[in-house]
Amino acid sequence: MTWLPPDFVHPLRVELPGGHYLRPISGADAPIDYPAVMGSRERLWSIFGEAWGWPAETITYEANKADLERHAAEIAAHESFNYVLFDATGTTEYGCVYIDPPEKAGADAEVSWWVVDDAVGTELERELEAFVPRWIGEAWPFERPRFIGRDLTWKEWLALPDAG
Repeated sequence: MTWLPPDFVHPLRVELPGGHYLRPISGADAPIDYPAVMGSRERLWSIFGEAWGWPAETITYEANKADLERHAAEIAAHESFNYVLFDATGTTEYGCVYIDPPEKAGADAEVSWWVVDDAVGTELERELEAFVPRWIGEAWPFERPRFIGRDLTWKEWLALPDAG
């Protein structure tokens, strides 16, 4: 059994109700992504650090760009998906959404997301919180997606048995 149906076509641009949009990330996004990540690094580390070791305090621009290029290759191969959240003009990054095959038992996809520090507690963050689960349910072929950091904490996720 494969993670996604062979004929599945992933969305290339997804409009959010408030004018922002999501699209697959690429290496060309590094000039916008690196400052967004590093500007929120301490909070992002508190969320993703134990599970992913990201974003390391010492991550360089070049390493970040390489990560984005790896994500783009994974997207092209339908191995996992990283969508970047942009303003309407595509000039400011506000966060990312990750859609991954399950590492832990009990789900058919693992979904997580973040916003930059400046967007925490804003209408944009609330919009993304409401939008992502609905989008996953409507546009993706999953029956049991797990929303890490929402359905369960990252600590609870880490304690789950690995997927078989």
